Amino acid sequence: MSGLTHFDKKGAAHMVDVGGKDVTEREATATTSIRMAPGTLQLIQDGDAKKGDVLGVARLAGIMAAKKTADLIPLCHPLALSNVTVEFIIHEADNRIEVQATCKLKGRTGVEMEALTAASIAALTIYDMCKAVDRGMTIVETKLLKKTGGKSGTYEAS
Repeated sequence: MSGLTHFDKKGAAHMVDVGGKDVTEREATATTSIRMAPGTLQLIQDGDAKKGDVLGVARLAGIMAAKKTADLIPLCHPLALSNVTVEFIIHEADNRIEVQATCKLKGRTGVEMEALTAASIAALTIYDMCKAVDRGMTIVETKLLKKTGGKSGTYEAS
């Protein structure tokens, strides 16, 4: 079916068999951004949010989410991640926090979904912790920045 690997020849969804693939080092970095009112960004930067350390909690949520990706996305393989990092870049000019998540492992399948999940859940956690003061926040531009390893090699977003 048009090169989509999660469908068999009859069009039924299935988990891809990765048992015959080589174990290689794999890494993926994904990003997303959350835009907010200037006062909300200042609240986060000052550490004055009512619910506590917004970025600290969001970092933990992103790491936990990466580890649970196979529970959330039906055909993802459960992976033994060797490392997950979640970083935040403050963009004051447009009242935005960029989330970058990187996942690593030695395995038979990639970690793109884990990185995308980590970044997304970290942004959703920021939203959750700040929604009482800013319901107009928007999460935008979620994408894979880079992936390395495996048969398909390296990919970098342009």
